[in-house]
Amino acid sequence: MVALDDETNDADAIAVGRRIRSLRQQRGMRLAELADAVGRAPSQLSMIENGHREPRLPVLRAIAKHLDVTPDELLVREELDPRSELEIALEREMRSPRFRELGLEPFRVPKGMPDEALHAILRLTGEIDRLRDERQATPEQARRANRDLRDLMREMDNYFPDLERVAGELLDAIDHPGGPLTQRAAGDIARHLGVTLHYAPDLPQSTRSVVDLRNGRLYLPDRISTDPRGPILQSLASLALGHTEPSSYADFLRQRVEQNYLAGALLVPEADAVAALSDAKKRRAISIEDLRDAYAVSYETAAHRFTNLATRHLGIRVHFLKVHESGTITKAYENDDVNFPADSLGSIEGQMCCRRWTSRAIFDVDDRFNPYFQYTDTGNGTYWCTARVEQSRQGAHSVSMGVRFDDTKWFVGRETQNREVSRHADETCCRSAPAELENRWRGGSWPNVATPRTLLATLPTGSFPGVDTTALYEFLEAHAPE
Repeated sequence: MVALDDETNDADAIAVGRRIRSLRQQRGMRLAELADAVGRAPSQLSMIENGHREPRLPVLRAIAKHLDVTPDELLVREELDPRSELEIALEREMRSPRFRELGLEPFRVPKGMPDEALHAILRLTGEIDRLRDERQATPEQARRANRDLRDLMREMDNYFPDLERVAGELLDAIDHPGGPLTQRAAGDIARHLGVTLHYAPDLPQSTRSVVDLRNGRLYLPDRISTDPRGPILQSLASLALGHTEPSSYADFLRQRVEQNYLAGALLVPEADAVAALSDAKKRRAISIEDLRDAYAVSYETAAHRFTNLATRHLGIRVHFLKVHESGTITKAYENDDVNFPADSLGSIEGQMCCRRWTSRAIFDVDDRFNPYFQYTDTGNGTYWCTARVEQSRQGAHSVSMGVRFDDTKWFVGRETQNREVSRHADETCCRSAPAELENRWRGGSWPNVATPRTLLATLPTGSFPGVDTTALYEFLEAHAPE
């Protein structure tokens, strides 16, 4: 039984009008006859049949009575003939904001218009939508979105109670006893969310995993070189958080951050980790390496998770950097007033990290087994950092976490003798060559630049930037259960 409201739903007005017209024509009634029978002007009934006006309940009942049907039959979402479906689809497109943005006036679809013409117009409107999606995330907009998100993280001290609550609820649902999350427990979370795990050798190269929402299946690459818990939990996080298809690059970026945060909160549960870190602080022995080893996670996950908990639970302000071996900053966070290089929009990602900062200095250290510690004197005070180098498909990255000098007393590695001076806000620090070298070689050299691929490429397009949707849908079609 379809519930009747005072007015039909706006999204169904066109379909209801089409159904009224179809039934009227089947019964051989002229528009004027039905209009007279229900006490309305023909022009008013025409507006209803064309979906331009929503019939109120009394009018809808009167129309149903004279067409010898129930009001529910006018509202039920039954299939229409192909021609009516095409006309309804086109009318909905013409009433959409994007159609008006083009400066085009909606028109009545004439009976004599060929179906091929309707198909062509709908294809064109779809292409307009695709092109608009491609252009909605320019590099400048992406940098602004990234900056705005980082500002929010800074405002929240990178601690999000709602995400911590969801993590706690999932851990409670599988009766997690506390401590590190095992691979079996990750599978239990998948089952709790109604998802089965499948390994596939032909996963689209533009994806790290694929969720088949229709059949409740999570596909992972059959060769995962790293801990499979991370990819599994990141994919499940979107389901647990009820993410829908991103409407903008900013939305996509926010969802990615929430995915990673929730995955980290599951791998390193808040209550257990805070107890361990509080004890380490009392002993003045906080160590990212110890956090990494205790929960069997990567150094990056441990360092990032520490930033979630440090300010809220330990009263320590921190900063975090991930830097590519080329010197480019790929991730950054701070709430300790460290002065990272930034462009005119305030974006840090994509900037060159100072050569004397811990994140760059570590690449010149031969010892990759032990952590690297360093004090760096800046125009904004002295900072202490601990760093590691990790490998990825994009090459080597350094991951560093640091604090202001006054908070160094809580950490292992504070005795280090490594010290540098960085004035990265000043061009003379390291971004300009020393005058002697400049005078000797400028004009006498010609480097063949290894231009970063992302420098000239436009920002990946679509709701999920960079994903080859054709390959994605072909993969799902091939692997869907019969």
